[in-house]
Amino acid sequence: MEIPESLPAAKEVQEKLRSKVIRSDQFGTIKYIAGVDVGFSEDYQISKAAVAVLSFPALQLLETSQVSSPTVFPYIPGFLSFREVPVILTALEQLTISPDIILCDGQGLAHPRRLGLACHLGIEIDKPTIGVAKTLFVGKHSALALQKGSWQPLEDQGEVIGAVVRSRTNVKPIYVSIGHKISLTSAIDYALRCTTKYRLPETTRIADKLSKS
Repeated sequence: MEIPESLPAAKEVQEKLRSKVIRSDQFGTIKYIAGVDVGFSEDYQISKAAVAVLSFPALQLLETSQVSSPTVFPYIPGFLSFREVPVILTALEQLTISPDIILCDGQGLAHPRRLGLACHLGIEIDKPTIGVAKTLFVGKHSALALQKGSWQPLEDQGEVIGAVVRSRTNVKPIYVSIGHKISLTSAIDYALRCTTKYRLPETTRIADKLSKS
C-alpha cells in the first residue's frame, strides 16, 4: 500500500478509491469472520495491529495475529486508514485461516469522503468488510429505541451512509457502515450476530484487547 506524502495527496487517493466501493453482498457461505484493530505505543511511534479470527456462527476463537511496526502516517481525523491499514495488511498476511468477512474497529462509508478504514481495507484485500465504530464521526440519525437490535439510518447530505445500532439493551449504540462487498442490511445483521453479552461484536472486542496487550 502506497503512503501519500501530503494531505492533499491522501485526499486525492480517497476520492479516487471511493468509486470502487461495492455496496452489495458479494460473498457466499460465511465460515470464518474476523475482527481487526490497531493500538499504539511509544508515544504513538509504534503501531500494533491485531486480528482475531472466529468461527461463524459459533464465534469460537480460532486464530490470532499481532504485528508491530513503525507508525507511517500522522494522526489526522478522516485519514486514519493511511495510518492503520498498512500494519493491518501485515497482520492479515500472517493468518493461516482466510476470513470470509472482516469487521473493522472504525468507519466505513460513514466518512466525509465515503472512504473510511473499512472501505479502504476492503478494497486493498478485495474482501467483504464492515465498519463498526464506537463513536459518531459524521451524519445524523433519529432517536433510537433502547432494545438490542434497534437501529436507525445514519444520514449525511441526503445519503444513508450507515446505521446507529443498539447492540445491547440500555447501552450506548455502535455505528455500523458498509466497508466493501456488503450491503448495509447485511452489515447490521452480521454485526449483531457477532455480538453476545458485550456492546462490541466479539470480533472487534477481542482484537481491541489484543491490540492493547
